[in-house]
Amino acid sequence: MTPTIVAIIAVLLILFLFVLSWLVPIGLWITAIAAGVKVGIFDLVAMRLRRVPPSTIVEPQINATKAGLTLSLDDLEAHFLAGGSVGSVVAALIAADKANIELRFAQAAAIDLAGRDVLQAVQVSVTPEIIDIPGQNDASINNGITAVARDGIQLIVKARVTVRADIDRLVGGATEDTIRARVGEGIITTIGSSDSHKAVLENPVRISETVLAKGLASGTAFEILSIDIADINVGENVGAKLQTDQAEAELKIARAKAEEQRARAQAEEEENKALVEEMTIKLIEADAEVPLAIADTLNTERMSVMDYYELRNILADTEMRQSIASPVTDGQEIDTTRSSHSLGLS
Repeated sequence: MTPTIVAIIAVLLILFLFVLSWLVPIGLWITAIAAGVKVGIFDLVAMRLRRVPPSTIVEPQINATKAGLTLSLDDLEAHFLAGGSVGSVVAALIAADKANIELRFAQAAAIDLAGRDVLQAVQVSVTPEIIDIPGQNDASINNGITAVARDGIQLIVKARVTVRADIDRLVGGATEDTIRARVGEGIITTIGSSDSHKAVLENPVRISETVLAKGLASGTAFEILSIDIADINVGENVGAKLQTDQAEAELKIARAKAEEQRARAQAEEEENKALVEEMTIKLIEADAEVPLAIADTLNTERMSVMDYYELRNILADTEMRQSIASPVTDGQEIDTTRSSHSLGLS
């Protein structure tokens, strides 16, 4: 053979060995056999063909076998193909087994596929977790849960809830946010039903007992172990503030009503002035007709001149009596025309 053919054969042989070493992970197979994991070389090749990294399946299987667990390679591969994390599931199974917590592979796989961290769930089930109320991301973290007692005093409360994960309720169970919301609601209800804020300050454990009695863990993935009041402070006097606002509102209403009455009285006064002017005009018109009537009476001899002068004397006497009854003050003129005006004789 010529040197060229030899070189081509050598290159092809190297490529074949490279592809064979990738397709058949000899090192991983030897490691599995040494660890007591029963896996065939063709099983690893089949994994490659199904686009499943053999190490992702075999290494967790090795860990499970060393921990005394019996798992199926087919189950692990199926969980991987479903989009799950095989390593987290196996680690959770090992942790649960060491803590004497009953956890099946199907259950752990379902929890993982539901989007929860199954390993963290097992750890929380073993070591209870503390949930701060309000949470770290809440806008009211610097203030706390605010509630108002019946006496109008505001209280600001921070609490700590100790929970333990319930493995059986992790799938479909509510998260920590629900626990925070329910505990916050319970705190507000308990303080709001208290007759005085002093009663709450004297016995904060009342809040914990009342909230725990409501069964807040129902439908959640946790079991509430305790609710502890971390801090409680007195806020503003909301009742007094509301009363002040109400008094200001009533004052504005009273002012508006008084202004309305003043405007109505002013309108009535203007109407009366107009009525007086109208009556005055009619009086003047009537006064203008009196001399004509007297002249007509004299002409027709229905009244004599002596009767007329006697009438004038009576009017003069009436004016004198009126002036005596109404003394004149400084700067005031005597009104001598009232009686004469009444007869048009002024």
